[in-house]
Amino acid sequence: MSQLRLLPFRLGPQAMRLLATRDIPMFSGHRMSSGPPTTVPSSRSGVSSSYVEEMYFAWLENPQSVHKSWDSFFQKASKEASLGPAQPQPPAVIHEIRPSVSSCTKTSKLVEDHLAVQSLIRAYQGSGDVKYHLGMYHERINRVTNRNITLSLVANPSHLEAVDPVVQGKTKAEQFYRGDAQGRKVMSILVHGDAAFAGQGVVYETFHLSDLPSYTTNGTVHVVVNNQIGFTTDPRMARSSPYPTDVARVVNAPIFHVNADEPEAVIYVCSVAAEWRNTFNKDVVVDLVCYRRRGHNEMDEPMFTQPLMYKQIHKQVPVLKKYADKLIAEGTVTLQEFEEEIAKYDRICEEAYGRSKDKKILHIKHWLDSPWPGFFNVDGEPKSMTCPTTGIPEDMLTHIGNVASSVPLEDFKIHTGLSRILRGRADMTKKRTVDWALAEYMAFGSLLKEGIHVRLSGQDVERGTFSHRHHVLHDQEVDRRTCVPMNHLWPDQAPYTVCNSSLSEYGVLGFELGYAMASPNALVLWEAQFGDFHNTAQCVIDQFISTGQAKWVRHNGIVLLLPHGMEGMGPEHSSARPERFLQMSNDDSDAYPVFTEDFEVSQLYDCNWIVVNCSTPASYFHVLRRQILLPFRKPLIVFTPKSLLRHPDAKSSFDQMVSGTSFQRMIPEDGPAARSPGQVQRLIFCTGKVYYDLVKERSSQGLEEQVAITRLEQISPFPFDLIMREAEKYSGAELVWCQEEHKNMGYYDYISPRFMTLLGRSRPIWYVGRDPAAAPATGNKNAHLVSLRKFLDTAFNLKAFEGKTF
Repeated sequence: MSQLRLLPFRLGPQAMRLLATRDIPMFSGHRMSSGPPTTVPSSRSGVSSSYVEEMYFAWLENPQSVHKSWDSFFQKASKEASLGPAQPQPPAVIHEIRPSVSSCTKTSKLVEDHLAVQSLIRAYQGSGDVKYHLGMYHERINRVTNRNITLSLVANPSHLEAVDPVVQGKTKAEQFYRGDAQGRKVMSILVHGDAAFAGQGVVYETFHLSDLPSYTTNGTVHVVVNNQIGFTTDPRMARSSPYPTDVARVVNAPIFHVNADEPEAVIYVCSVAAEWRNTFNKDVVVDLVCYRRRGHNEMDEPMFTQPLMYKQIHKQVPVLKKYADKLIAEGTVTLQEFEEEIAKYDRICEEAYGRSKDKKILHIKHWLDSPWPGFFNVDGEPKSMTCPTTGIPEDMLTHIGNVASSVPLEDFKIHTGLSRILRGRADMTKKRTVDWALAEYMAFGSLLKEGIHVRLSGQDVERGTFSHRHHVLHDQEVDRRTCVPMNHLWPDQAPYTVCNSSLSEYGVLGFELGYAMASPNALVLWEAQFGDFHNTAQCVIDQFISTGQAKWVRHNGIVLLLPHGMEGMGPEHSSARPERFLQMSNDDSDAYPVFTEDFEVSQLYDCNWIVVNCSTPASYFHVLRRQILLPFRKPLIVFTPKSLLRHPDAKSSFDQMVSGTSFQRMIPEDGPAARSPGQVQRLIFCTGKVYYDLVKERSSQGLEEQVAITRLEQISPFPFDLIMREAEKYSGAELVWCQEEHKNMGYYDYISPRFMTLLGRSRPIWYVGRDPAAAPATGNKNAHLVSLRKFLDTAFNLKAFEGKTF
């Protein structure tokens, strides 16, 4: 018998009474022959005896490993058991006792089984998550159609409803790859709680994606488990609308309210909902009006806050017994048939639970909501730890440049201002140079030729916030006639999708994350209108992007493009908050790395995401291509420029992008200072746009031989090997980190301890930049220029740090 059934006799009468109040069966008794059993087996009453058993043995092993509610319960029960009289075992229990095994052995085995999934996740670079947050992928036969059906449960955090747009994005991608434009092969089902459905704004954002051309999944079935309570909050405190489902009215979705105590009514309503979705390809909502038999979890006490409600609930006959009584009374089934079905179901559950403890089936693919067949080896590891060069042949660069500067459709009248932009692209192509927009065009175009689907989404991305991209051309005389030259590059290229999104960050970023989950052979990018605006999607960044692989073994190659730069545009249009991304990077600032041959790729494999701030179009081109050519997938955070989009010096030559070239994690000084490193008095490290301010100021002061300037293109993971090489080259120089962000923001708090680790604290890395502040930037142009002047003066004052201690 289950060890749980011996548990009350170990803990005493208090434990027996407490467990009994939660409908947890203690031992088997004889069923009465006159009707269905009055005690609903635990597997159908909401509490798993196996779960409680595992909690108990895990608690014996380590009280800190279980929830505090379990710890409190077991402590109380154990204390009372030690004080009370010994309790004899009833005869019904004695006959079912299994051969005795030492308590220590059983404890070890149960704890081992309980942690098996977590051990698996840790083996695949993860810290793990509670099992009910994990995803799942399963193929089975549909008994009605006798056809295979794939079920994918998307891994999700406790942040309620956050997974909604992720599911929609994954669904859209699966439909796209199957050519399922009408949603006949793939559909999504979202399960909600009543309080969260009404309270979480991402529900509204997700509904508003439902009918947009590049985001629609052709109808979703929403199932709301309406317990008429939110944790401890009554509906009258939780929403202003009559029903929790009223948010669905914004898209005119039909809403079916059904009594969940009537199984046949529920089945009928679900059938109607499915038929609606398949007929009209629109969202539909099923509101299961029900109740929560216990508190928020098995040990919660709802009588604290809803005493009258739970007095009524305790009187309610469980739905299984109620329905069984009805069927038996009608003569639809006999008591024997009912009990046989119960026994059959129990056997299925027990056998499945037994199989779940077999480590042979704990294969990585079972816990992935989106397995990528053939991408990794059979053990879930990358097939290699190398990355090919990311450059492409010059004739390909020229071809892409020519198409990017043309209008592939005949009789298509474009705006005169756009004609000037296209002529500029043609001129750059002839001169073998690229600006930011053209470099992006060449990265996307070359990947399309290689069969890689590219999808770029976000607010105003078709034109670009700063009117630099123009990937969708509009006929000036024919309404809604457009042209996407990127889809006219090659006869057999992969498709390119560029789509303006709704004015949403949380929902749309979640959607694109889900889209990127479906296949590793796609470059999926989300661009913020301004980098600052990503913070309204912080939940997706924190709970999915930063931690997804560690928690759920989920690789994801999504790219975030975040416009960033201090240019006097005010506190809401300046900073993409690089400090936040760097703080969440998982590399150890105090660990001195071992520089192996595959150090660069291994570093990328070990990190949770990649953070870059490219200073040249060529760097941007290479890092986008590297994202696909790596033998694994990691999220890529790119702080993209604003003023550099048109800066005359921010251009790259074809020579930096042709075959044999690659992404440079660090761009070293290559001027007069590099030729005479022994004469250099100061080595300035920086990243991004501030490099151009520094170079201009150095030139105006004539310090090209005294000051070297080195750029970090990849900030995290930190390029320890290249920084070491540069610091050793300028061994007599003072080291300075210069940034345009405020000291308590930006990069300094991230790079400083890593410099100290690398240099053994033998040389300081001085800070030059703006002073600490609460707001990320000033809204006063003059104040912006004054602070810029101040830190540039400090950067090139070679005596600024004399007599100071670090």
